[in-house]
Amino acid sequence: MLVQELMTKNPLTTTPDTSVPDALALMRQKKVRRLPVLDKTGKLVGIVSDQDLLYASPSPATSLSVFEINSLIAKITVAHVMTKKVVTITEDLPVEEAARIMADKKIGGLPVMKGTKLAGIVTETDLFRALLQLLGGRRSGVRVTVQIPGAKGTFAKISGIVSAAGGDIVGLGVTEAQGVPGDFWHMTLKVQDLTKKAVSAAFAKAGVEVVDIRETKE
Repeated sequence: MLVQELMTKNPLTTTPDTSVPDALALMRQKKVRRLPVLDKTGKLVGIVSDQDLLYASPSPATSLSVFEINSLIAKITVAHVMTKKVVTITEDLPVEEAARIMADKKIGGLPVMKGTKLAGIVTETDLFRALLQLLGGRRSGVRVTVQIPGAKGTFAKISGIVSAAGGDIVGLGVTEAQGVPGDFWHMTLKVQDLTKKAVSAAFAKAGVEVVDIRETKE
């Protein structure tokens, strides 16, 4: 899966001279948490999050009057609080690479560029949606996690067991087995067209260790 398949195209944007209250109101109205900032030529010059805007808002403990607060805050613009050194990505980047960048940089969203133009934005919510798709999170069936050795042909063996039993794999994820000596992995499958009992029996017959198994609803 590539970023272009997951990103929000033509995202909502703001300008450097937009006031903090106006930018925050726009975010709340459109239910977004970050806005790319474009100058008058359409060039990306920053990105601002709801947290950036909230930090610029007054504390409830202030001694200023409401009128004084509104007057001061109206003078603060997005340019004062936005992140200017923006980390960006391209449309053809794999989703897992975008996730790695976001995790390493501790950021919740990445503007997606096509040349020098803003083409979209990908956020942590988009990555959660991708995870749901990969693991078949919105599909009913039997969710089973098996422990497998890190050896060639193991994936084919597992899929062959499910297929031979009459099942259909509609979700798949693999992680390193934690706290297990040796080279072992945990493979999580979402299986349809088989009961929980049938899935368990198929793996038991093949000598594959089942770590977790449960039925899930859509």
